[in-house]
Amino acid sequence: MEKHFRRMTRQRRAILDALLGMNTHPTAGELYSVIREKMPRISLGTVYRNLDALSRAGIVRRIDVDGAQRRFDGNTDSHYHARCVDCGKVRDVHVETPVDLEEVARALGDFRLLGHRLEFAGLCPDCTEDSETAKRFRSPEGRGEYP
Repeated sequence: MEKHFRRMTRQRRAILDALLGMNTHPTAGELYSVIREKMPRISLGTVYRNLDALSRAGIVRRIDVDGAQRRFDGNTDSHYHARCVDCGKVRDVHVETPVDLEEVARALGDFRLLGHRLEFAGLCPDCTEDSETAKRFRSPEGRGEYP
């Protein structure tokens, strides 16, 4: 474990338990709202600092998405994600690949690989019908690529 993660404090345990109890991939702010119900005196800064420590220790996964708020995942097993390009929701996608992608990448390059991430981009069910992005994709002059 990393030096920034010395012990499982009561606050870290509450943050981890809340994250593990969610099947969404919440932002720190969303987690903060849930945790405040049990720990009203916890601060948003404390949630951010502890999520950072938990992710650096490999206990939770930090999901960095270009131009969007950072999200967190309690499932650190190898898996992929789908992200809504309209609202930013992230969901797990379980895909069996016919080849070991890291093995192929190692053979094609000179990098020492530490892992990989694969993200699918699209529209979640809530955004499919009424978003401007969905309208653009349905129209003939739509770009046909995600933002």
